Amino acid sequence: MSAEPLLRVRDLDVRIPTPAGTLHVVRGVTFDVQPGEMLGLVGESGSGKSVTLRAMMGLYRRPITVSGTVEFAGQNLLRASEAQWQATRGAQIGMIFQEPMSALNPVLTVGTQIMENLRTHRGLRGRAAAERAAELLDLTGIPSPRARLNDYPHQFSGGMRQRAMIAIALASEPKLLLADEPTTALDVTIQDQILRLLLRLREELNMSVILVTHDLGVIAQTCDRVAVMYGGRLMETAPVGALFREPRHAYSLGLLRSLPGSGARRAPLQPIPGGPPNLLALPPGCAFSPRCAYASGACLGAEPPLVPVAPGRDSACVHAAALPRLSGEVSA
Repeated sequence: MSAEPLLRVRDLDVRIPTPAGTLHVVRGVTFDVQPGEMLGLVGESGSGKSVTLRAMMGLYRRPITVSGTVEFAGQNLLRASEAQWQATRGAQIGMIFQEPMSALNPVLTVGTQIMENLRTHRGLRGRAAAERAAELLDLTGIPSPRARLNDYPHQFSGGMRQRAMIAIALASEPKLLLADEPTTALDVTIQDQILRLLLRLREELNMSVILVTHDLGVIAQTCDRVAVMYGGRLMETAPVGALFREPRHAYSLGLLRSLPGSGARRAPLQPIPGGPPNLLALPPGCAFSPRCAYASGACLGAEPPLVPVAPGRDSACVHAAALPRLSGEVSA
């Protein structure tokens, strides 16, 4: 991998006004993505994962406010003009949305929706666009691709709709793909096919991927690095294998201990007590402290910053050095 990141995100903040007050949904998120790297963004529902991706793509408008820096190929996208966004969004950065049935237009054929991207970003029209659209459907594993170009989204199964979304996202051969829970609501067989497809396309296109999921098993199968998110903040970033062996944040430890163990040994799961924090009334200090078995007075002052704790690893836990290893409890 190159020493120069393809993407630099620094101090990303997203605030959403509501009748009850302003939700600080994403708080100071900072990370890099290298060329060809697959980064997993994991956490419970409501952690801010999907909001982070949408903010990076410039999909929010006022009164929602987005601040910080999202530097892609040397350009801060948060200061980009609409013309610059049009040249980047969909062309150099593709996105797979969480629910393809709501993301796809129900009154346009799948072929029309793929060719719209090809026309806008690649300048292809007519027969050339149709041929390329069929190639993309074939690339994503849809049988009889030319015949399926004239089908509507409701005529596709859930797995095929997800493949069609991937085809649209890949139409312009982006350098970066944002995949927002691309396997949600799919059965395990189709989930495995989609994940294998993403891995193969990453290799073939030398494409970077940010994969959002709540499933640590998916992270273990696919990603190079992982960023753990909670209460709108990053709690830990690490290489995947290192995090599964030795988490350096109590929240990461709790997530891993809630997974079924491998091998013949059977043991009760250890769920994390309580639920995600109310973003309108965050607890003092570490947002995870009310649910944490390791919480102490040191956790209740200023919110712990995300700081380096080992080469290639950052943590926002004051007890990072005291957390146990997980060798033998879970497998990556």
